[in-house]
Amino acid sequence: MSVLVGSIVMLGMLVIVPLGMGLVQDPALDRVRRLWPLFAVPGAVSLWLPRGDAATALALCYAAGTLLLASHAPRRLARLRSARPAEAAVLTALVTPSVAALALVAERFGHELFGFELGILALTVPHFHFAGFAAALVAGLVCRAQDGPAGRFAALSVPLGTLLVLVGYFTGERTELAGAVVLTAGMWTVALLTWRTVRVAGPDRVTRLLLAVSAGVLAVTMVLALSWALGEATGLPHPTLTWMAATHGLGNALGFALCALLARRRLQDLTRTEGTTA
Repeated sequence: MSVLVGSIVMLGMLVIVPLGMGLVQDPALDRVRRLWPLFAVPGAVSLWLPRGDAATALALCYAAGTLLLASHAPRRLARLRSARPAEAAVLTALVTPSVAALALVAERFGHELFGFELGILALTVPHFHFAGFAAALVAGLVCRAQDGPAGRFAALSVPLGTLLVLVGYFTGERTELAGAVVLTAGMWTVALLTWRTVRVAGPDRVTRLLLAVSAGVLAVTMVLALSWALGEATGLPHPTLTWMAATHGLGNALGFALCALLARRRLQDLTRTEGTTA
């Protein structure tokens, strides 16, 4: 499982986060995006070293990059002075990689941060890259494009669900289950709104395919997340962590996050091209 989780985290560090930063369309993030490989490459290397000082030092380098990214959240909030749901989702996306980096540093050092086992810390890293950064950002982008009640619900429920899951780490499985329910509702709404976009004639065939895959995969992987959280809270049979990494984790990384962000990139390029032509 460690090889699979490491590969998923590398995808998040090297591809998902910089791709997502570009989709925010904030010139203030341009410098962070240009510098990102200087932080992300050492972080990726740290995943494959034995736990110890060298791995920790490289993980700290990545943590510095995520803190630089997170520092733009309060600046953006002060600049835009907006509490709109789409903006709340984007701000959440900017902050969540730093939570992943904190878990990474502790795990690479071999320290059971807040009493969490090293295996749980290792899984927290991909969780806050994908259920945190990617999911919140996509929900915000969907809300920007479809700013109705459903879009606003998705943009608010995804950050709220992510926060409840984080709080549940400390308070117990029932809070984590509540977070999973809220997050699942939000992500299913994202899938529904994405599917509506697929049915619009505007996007090209490749973009529609990417959107369709992201919506379909999301509908399935969130059922797995909900079943795991329910099993943890109630003792009912549920998938193992290894099975969750191979299904929910891999599906969310490739099927949802990567496809959704690539599709949103293509949609932005299409809008930009149409605007230039006009």
